[in-house]
Amino acid sequence: MSQQREKLSKEAHAYTPGLKIKELMTVRKVRILPIPGDVLVEKGDAVDFDTIVARTMVPGDPHIVEASNFLGLQPDELPKYMVKKTGDVIEKDEIMAQYIAFWGLLKRFVKSPINGMIENVSSLSGRITIREHPTPIEIKAYIPGEIVEIIPNEGAVIEVNATFLQGIFGIGGERHGKLTFVVDSPQEAITEQMITSEHKGKIIVGGSFITLEALKRAIENGITGIVIGGINAADLNDFLGYKIGVAITGEEEIGTSLIVTEGFGKMRMSQRTFEYLRAYDGKEVAINGATQIRAGVMRPEVIIPHEDRRKETSKTIELVGGMRHGTPIRIIREPYFGRFGTVVSLPIELQKAETESLVRVVEVELEDGGRVMVPRANVEIIEE
Repeated sequence: MSQQREKLSKEAHAYTPGLKIKELMTVRKVRILPIPGDVLVEKGDAVDFDTIVARTMVPGDPHIVEASNFLGLQPDELPKYMVKKTGDVIEKDEIMAQYIAFWGLLKRFVKSPINGMIENVSSLSGRITIREHPTPIEIKAYIPGEIVEIIPNEGAVIEVNATFLQGIFGIGGERHGKLTFVVDSPQEAITEQMITSEHKGKIIVGGSFITLEALKRAIENGITGIVIGGINAADLNDFLGYKIGVAITGEEEIGTSLIVTEGFGKMRMSQRTFEYLRAYDGKEVAINGATQIRAGVMRPEVIIPHEDRRKETSKTIELVGGMRHGTPIRIIREPYFGRFGTVVSLPIELQKAETESLVRVVEVELEDGGRVMVPRANVEIIEE
């Protein structure tokens, strides 16, 4: 009896990272400044995509000028020859200090190397410190919704009911635009000819693939974002001009954000994902291509706000315990990479993998009815 109870326990709590594909959930976003500043909203406020939630000023870099040496003075003499004083705003090449002697025959000037403000004039070192002008930093809401919490001097928490879809990989940061389909099925690829100037500012959705030429055309036409099933890794590297590594993406200065929902290569978009997106064709949505695939996993995402107030399904709670019979999963490594299915069983006995190592496996029933055994590390839960 105790052995049976242990077996059930091990099966019930088998865990693997989850990929969210949810028709309805409450999305919470914490919007935080990098350094303390001013929060511009209050709890209960309604915000839109571009509402500025918080603002701060990041101090500029300091620049040191060896003023006394240049003027040929002792350090303690420098303050007497300053044209500008501490706290003065100064422009590049404007005179800060000068030394004129011998009835004007000897003239030496110290000019500012930058636009900024004089922060310090030292009579000990004879140096002038100029600081660049501060840079304003504004944090936008990113999603429309309600402010449910204020974090004093830092930011706020926003909530919205939405359809929430995570991808496998992405590039580009936070953006929003109207969802626009350029294909009719999840098997169809986006080609160069499909993209026109009419798509400027929109988030286009394709099926299984996007060509390198289409990517370039998207940039030329000012496309805000692209959601696609697959892409060639070589095309992506060529497009960016460098090889994608394992660091965080999302800071690429390319003018668009790309969400890959299935993986690298030509991969049909999941029917479920395609249908969820298709239901909101023409609606304003938020996307973020930022991805981190090692410690602290971060997924690219599509957030489709809507007014559906139904509660989330109980499946969300069930998935916290991990995989069990009936759990929807996706296989994330070859030879079944990209295939969807459901868990049939979780054998506790270790089995030999292709690498000859012993691993725990999961039995999966694929969408076509076939059954396969794969290592548990090779699947991820689909949170519906």
